[in-house]
Amino acid sequence: MFAQLRRRLFGIAPEETRITRRGFAVSDGMVKERLETIGVTFVDGYHAALEHPYPSALVAHLNTIDNELRGFAYEGAGMGLALLDMVLPWSRRRLLNFLYGPGQPHAYMIQIGVGWALARLRRPVEPGAHWARLDPVTRWLVLDGYGFHEGYFDWRRFIERQEMPAHLQGYARRGFDQGLGRVLWFVKGADVERIAGAVAAFPPARRNDLWSGVGLACAYAGGVKDWVLYALTEAAGPAYRPALAQGVVFAAKTRLRAHNPATHTELACQVVCDMSLADAAALFDVTGQGLPTIGATPAFEVWRQRIQAQFTRHKEFAR
Repeated sequence: MFAQLRRRLFGIAPEETRITRRGFAVSDGMVKERLETIGVTFVDGYHAALEHPYPSALVAHLNTIDNELRGFAYEGAGMGLALLDMVLPWSRRRLLNFLYGPGQPHAYMIQIGVGWALARLRRPVEPGAHWARLDPVTRWLVLDGYGFHEGYFDWRRFIERQEMPAHLQGYARRGFDQGLGRVLWFVKGADVERIAGAVAAFPPARRNDLWSGVGLACAYAGGVKDWVLYALTEAAGPAYRPALAQGVVFAAKTRLRAHNPATHTELACQVVCDMSLADAAALFDVTGQGLPTIGATPAFEVWRQRIQAQFTRHKEFAR
């Protein structure tokens, strides 16, 4: 009874993930099907968390989902558990018990899901009840999820009018843009010309983070042929290809960590980064060693800069 009540109060209607409902510019039928499947899978994971907020029962459901799509379900579950922690007066450790328990392989996606919950409830991103207890380096992924949610449900405001939530300050604004760049893959239907045009319309200071988000989405969500990835690489150009590649590297590690590698992620690594998925994930690990614990620049951003620097020095990227 309580599970049904939680879903009735906080559930997301299936039609909310439909391309026509969102008004996204998707002209390719196969891309449309792919993006909608991702949306349905995310909502499935979200509803599973509302109905089965205990780790063992939740994992049992999530692990029935196709392995290649499972990360999106874990992202949705992260949103659901974080939301329940914020709105229910009892037991506020659902998310942490899952994140530091059976959900650990999907930790990056789960933290992104926390950003969805904060955006949904209009809660401040930091400092928050969860923020202090998340990984001090990767918790900036919460902002990525926050930006994705806002771009997904109100793209005219945040992409067309380029608004930035007034309460976000400092590096939080950059994390927001990384998520906004990721949602461009959905809003613009993985269309290179539309994506590049949208990024170019933003002020130069925001473009690096936007291209990084695009890179993560093209490699993790996929849904396109190799020629689209080649065109995307050309569109990013020498100035932003390192950011695009860094996003791809993040996607590669996210999938490899969760043991759900995908052929489209391998393809993105080869086309955009000129390396295999395994090598891209290894680059993620190497550049993440010895990150600073203090300083004006968050360790997460230092990590991103280190990865981008590897591609800045790559002769192919300078063309």
